[in-house]
Amino acid sequence: MRKKNNINLFVCFAWLLLSFCPVIVQAQDHPKLILTKAGIEQIKAELGKVSLFDASLKRLKTEVDAEIEFGIHTPIPKDYSGGYTHARHKTNFIILQKAGVLFQILDDEKYAIYIKDMLFQYEAMYKNLPVHPKTRSYARGKLFWQCLNDSNWLVYVSQAYDCIYDWLSKKERKKLEKNLFRPFADFISIENPQFYNRVHNHSTWGNAAVGMIGLVMNDDELIQRALYGINDVKIDAMAKDNDGGFIQTDGKAGFLANLDEPFSPDGYYTEGPYYQRYAMYPFLIFAEGLHNAKPELNIFGYKDSVLLKSVNALVNLSDADGEFFPINDGQKGMSYYSRELVTAVDIAYHYGGHNPQLLSIVENQGRVLLDDSGLAVSLGIRDGKAKPFLKKSINLSDGSDGKQGGVGILRYGNEDMTLVFKYAAQGLSHGHYDKLSYSLYEKGDEILQDYGLARFVNIEQKGGGNYLKENKTWAKQTIAHNTLVQNEKSNFQGKYEIGSKHHSDLYLFDASKAEIQVVSAKETNAYPGTEMHRTMALIMQEGFEKPFMLDILKVTSDGTNQYDLPFYFVGQVIKTNFDYEVPKTLEPLGEDNGYQHLWTEGCGNAIGENTKLSWMEKGRFYTLTSVTSKDDELRFVRIGANDPEFNLRRDAGFILRRKDTQNTTFVSVIESHGGYSPVSEFAIDSNSSISNLKIVYDEEKYTAIAIKDVDENEHILILSNTDASATSRHKSQINGKDYQWTGPYQYTKISK
Repeated sequence: MRKKNNINLFVCFAWLLLSFCPVIVQAQDHPKLILTKAGIEQIKAELGKVSLFDASLKRLKTEVDAEIEFGIHTPIPKDYSGGYTHARHKTNFIILQKAGVLFQILDDEKYAIYIKDMLFQYEAMYKNLPVHPKTRSYARGKLFWQCLNDSNWLVYVSQAYDCIYDWLSKKERKKLEKNLFRPFADFISIENPQFYNRVHNHSTWGNAAVGMIGLVMNDDELIQRALYGINDVKIDAMAKDNDGGFIQTDGKAGFLANLDEPFSPDGYYTEGPYYQRYAMYPFLIFAEGLHNAKPELNIFGYKDSVLLKSVNALVNLSDADGEFFPINDGQKGMSYYSRELVTAVDIAYHYGGHNPQLLSIVENQGRVLLDDSGLAVSLGIRDGKAKPFLKKSINLSDGSDGKQGGVGILRYGNEDMTLVFKYAAQGLSHGHYDKLSYSLYEKGDEILQDYGLARFVNIEQKGGGNYLKENKTWAKQTIAHNTLVQNEKSNFQGKYEIGSKHHSDLYLFDASKAEIQVVSAKETNAYPGTEMHRTMALIMQEGFEKPFMLDILKVTSDGTNQYDLPFYFVGQVIKTNFDYEVPKTLEPLGEDNGYQHLWTEGCGNAIGENTKLSWMEKGRFYTLTSVTSKDDELRFVRIGANDPEFNLRRDAGFILRRKDTQNTTFVSVIESHGGYSPVSEFAIDSNSSISNLKIVYDEEKYTAIAIKDVDENEHILILSNTDASATSRHKSQINGKDYQWTGPYQYTKISK
């Protein structure tokens, strides 16, 4: 009887062991984040045959070998961004990730040894490490001054750990997970819910960090925490970020919430392209890990494949040089050459249907990820599949449902001229108070600029590399942008909690015609009791060398106000058609709301129905022509007042001021024309092609603008102000002539 029982026990034990074997095998199936076993085999088979991949591998190996030669340094944290300890730990996590990839591809144990040795230095440090000594952050990290950077570290290091997981002993893994990885994940999440449990790019990094280390450790609790946030946590409805701005913490949390809320159905990210670029790395690298380790989630199909759409949207939010438009907080010069976009484009190509246009972006970037997606891209380029990425005019909606405004981009030709018109939502804590603002480009050069952010990223001498106070006092304020300012006050009183409740509304977007493209939007909440309706068009007509931009800003208010309309032009003033006085002593234009940062460099009044200002930049001439009256005040301004630490650029601007006015319409045209060569010393077509700009009709239902060129040809744009339907029929009499058309506008040329 005992023998039979023993046999039964053995059978039961064997059955249990076998039933658990698949789980054990799956748990040990590493790497499984950005690299897979099958992918590694394919990579090894193609080495020496794919030039772009081979060159990327060679470059990365040289970089990592130099760091190994330099030695391991894990200093006690003490600095803000840009300081030595900050920069060292940042370098460490980047090199660790790269070393992991090299170990898998080259089978060279020196890379695994390097990773292990550094991880155990961090393990010895972390278990007794206090929070960072710098106290500025709303969520202080341990290795870095904020949890955001700690999350960066864990996102990258998770990949390195994944690559050497099977190489390490079980005892070594247990020690690292007990003393380093699990406490690290708990610290940035459970111990800092104000950082982790919300919708924001910071939280996306935190979610990805917790989720990726959870995938490596096969810890389902961490994976669920990453996807859905922390349950039953109570935090304030609002939290302040490092810039003093408010951040929503309304209970929506986790990686999936950060896909649902900030992204519109078009793939636009509400914080703007600079932070979309920054967030794309954790979004896509964690998504790749989920795809490989948990394919049942179908993460790349989530929300109608919004992550893959977002890469296309982000590339479209760049100029001819690949630099992102500085919408909201955005550092100029950031581009799709960044490491985040190398990651994004490779992954989007590999998992998004092999769009051949993305390959041309990769060719420009000149490097790839050393993973399955990077190999796929390299093979596509090797096999001649690349096609040019054609950036056309596009309207990108904002908001989770696509109904919270948006950004309209009008492009003529091969980005010969590009208009970026912002009518979006607030953009979370990185948003600016710039309703219906715009910027204008010729190729990759600014004609009229958006200031961007006031920050010297990772330059320690400038505020620890963090946001400067001038970001709030200048860059976010309405006067810092090319849009209307009422009574020297910013939109929504410059208060986030008000601005976050509202957005502008699209009136029309039409890029169907080569000769004229139009975008139009309305704003009714920025200044209570005032409606702004701005219509902008890119027009190319016979008689003009290049396309020109027409701007119609119709203002209707229930009271009398002062209106300022600034133009932040880039270049050297060449000519004006009005007189102005230059003060002997510079004084600020105002006391607050950004006005305190503007010097008045010249002041005059309009002398006719048109005011003209011409300037030159990079050998091109530009002319602003505005409809004005004799009561309009004209001011040359320059940024830099009340800035003793020289934190602001000394950029120029021109302001059209209209006082004691209730309802009014601002109309302007900006042309690019001619050129100057310092070699030949010839100036060609340095004068404007417009002889007269006039409002010929302006009522509630219709506004009509006449543009007369120097050859006496007249161009008429008639806009329906209240009905944007493409099928509505309109009829209006202007200057004794009857006009009939279908749709929201009509543009006609009347030859002399």
